[in-house]
Amino acid sequence: MTDQKSLRAALRESQLQTHLQARVLVAECPSRAVLGHITSRWGTLVLIVLLERTHRFSELRRAIGGVSEKMLAQTLDALADDGLVLRVAQQAVPPHVEYSLTKLGREAATRLEILVNWIETNYPRIEAAQRAAATEAA
Repeated sequence: MTDQKSLRAALRESQLQTHLQARVLVAECPSRAVLGHITSRWGTLVLIVLLERTHRFSELRRAIGGVSEKMLAQTLDALADDGLVLRVAQQAVPPHVEYSLTKLGREAATRLEILVNWIETNYPRIEAAQRAAATEAA
């Protein structure tokens, strides 16, 4: 009886470990799509802007320079489907939609903010490396 319980416990632990292990490197892993949504140019910027507060669609579009209406809508839909962004249609005249981060979205955005801050802080070094690489290639 003890061996059977131990075997069941080991199997459960093995299944839990398999579930918890990062499998993003596996081509068929569905988490790759989520990674793409979060780390896409527009996904990252949407998440960073929504860290500030809830925004309407037009506010987001103004805040994120260069994003088209179509790309912003697609990005918001993908992030909402992933459970990172909450879309709330307000019953107002004229009707409008507000977007905010879910708890999960805030967790992701907080981590992205660290990366974005690192890039902005280190951009002079990155730019110097880019210039050096261009000079070397020429």
